[in-house]
Amino acid sequence: MKLRSLLIGGMLLAVALGGAIAVSQNIRKAHYRGEGFMGGRMLEFFADYLDLTDAQQAQAKEIMAKEKPALQPLLRQRIQAEKQLRELAMNGNFDGSKVRDIANQQAQVLTELTVQKTRIESELFQLLTPDQKTKLNHFMDKREQRMSQHLLSNPNLSN
Repeated sequence: MKLRSLLIGGMLLAVALGGAIAVSQNIRKAHYRGEGFMGGRMLEFFADYLDLTDAQQAQAKEIMAKEKPALQPLLRQRIQAEKQLRELAMNGNFDGSKVRDIANQQAQVLTELTVQKTRIESELFQLLTPDQKTKLNHFMDKREQRMSQHLLSNPNLSN
């Protein structure tokens, strides 16, 4: 369960990071137009943090727009599976076989999301200058260290 949570968290961060690179100069307008997938404070942070040029942002936005139709059904399936699991947990009649079926479906969706996410990240990473790549790698290394320390120091998460 912990591994699954970490995997999901990592995937969400990676998607957010990919989206961050794809954010245009006008994040708030994009967010209010219903493009929340590519908006938000964290995404704005990464665009500012990496000091992306207008051309980089435009290219990244094109990549994300191209990939969005492939990601949306997978994300919907992921949300639906979580809803089904929550309903099974709350109905008072635990059915392990139904949970396993949903978990197997989730595993397939997570696998496909991981493949898609990694491919998108690879495309987005190629847009960065060597200095931006170094800066991003340094940031991600520090983040990974913080997460590891948090997990190892928190008895509720490390057992």
